[in-house]
Amino acid sequence: MPSSPSPLFDRLTLAGLRPLQLAGRTLLPVVQGGMGVGVSAHRLAGSVAAQGAMGTISSVDLRRHHPDLMAQSTGASVPDRKQAIVAANQLALAREIQRARDLCKNSGLLAVNIMRAVSDYAASVRTALEHGIDALVVGAGLPLELPDLASDHPRTALVPILSDARGVSLLWRKWERRHRVPDAIVIEHPAHAGGHLGAARVADVTDPRFDFNVVIPAVREWIRNAGMDGRVPLIAAGGVRTCEDIQRLQSLGADAVQMGTPFVATHECDAHPEFKRVLAESSDDELVEFTSVAGLPARAVLTPWLRKYLGAEGRLQSVAQVKKHCTMAFDCLAQCGLRDGLKGWGQFCIDQRLAAALRGDVDKGLFFRGKGALPFGTQLASVRELLERVLTPAAPSGAVAV
Repeated sequence: MPSSPSPLFDRLTLAGLRPLQLAGRTLLPVVQGGMGVGVSAHRLAGSVAAQGAMGTISSVDLRRHHPDLMAQSTGASVPDRKQAIVAANQLALAREIQRARDLCKNSGLLAVNIMRAVSDYAASVRTALEHGIDALVVGAGLPLELPDLASDHPRTALVPILSDARGVSLLWRKWERRHRVPDAIVIEHPAHAGGHLGAARVADVTDPRFDFNVVIPAVREWIRNAGMDGRVPLIAAGGVRTCEDIQRLQSLGADAVQMGTPFVATHECDAHPEFKRVLAESSDDELVEFTSVAGLPARAVLTPWLRKYLGAEGRLQSVAQVKKHCTMAFDCLAQCGLRDGLKGWGQFCIDQRLAAALRGDVDKGLFFRGKGALPFGTQLASVRELLERVLTPAAPSGAVAV
């Protein structure tokens, strides 16, 4: 349990919800998803953990929250800019972990989300582990080698993000050979989640094989057959907005849910107020799926830049060719459609576009968002108010809420 149990735990019994058991802690069954660039940094993650839930820092390009590190790693005068950027981001990650810990003390659980597709994946894993993170959450690719990278840290929870039973089976078998199994598994539904999605192609995101009522029981059966029943929590992610959603998913066999977009619409979120406004005021018919520069399907708000890009995407892909160097001298992705001239992939600099969104530039930014109306509509709330709302069942029709 948290050092000082949050009153929010009292709501679980009233709502008929089970707490999440992970890494030796008893937690609220709501996980805050990692969101980059810089959207979920220390303030959001630490505030969520302080309430007795799992807060997640996104590792991607965190230097953007640290002016001194930006100064050290940008500009033509900086020698070996790529190495300077990597070093700055690792120092930024260490700072963010410590600042989040200062906020939550011993409450909840602190995690770092690291994309398998980024080039500094291994370095970020090592930094997070060395600075005492409670859990590592890895998506955007299969983290088959994660047990090796974390072999000296057996108490750190390893949590892959997957979308179907086939992916779970493959990863589980690979990890077992390394004498490790997942400490929990995030099951992300690509038809509802925001950002990069766990499907091979945009056309696949609505495939019925990803439906929670298919995947969760199948993965639960796999875990039971592996002799680990009750020991590997399943965390359902994508489109979760209400207490009734959590109740339904727990009835299917999930132990908890992960939410990203609702946490953006909180005062504590680390993004610019305009970022929060764009996501809070957007509806599902303003969202679009497309192929990211990482080669993965993605979902975002159709802002002016994205509308313009999609109008030119076919032409840009047809003339794609290998570049001499990364636009940002960063090489943030291990494989990049723009840098590597991959014709079927996105043809834009994702770091530039996500950084523009972080600072609230609506005309130039890429604003990832999941589907579904938010719990407080277009209004912002505190992290505590959000958790109270999603852990409280709606009042019966005609009843007066108290």
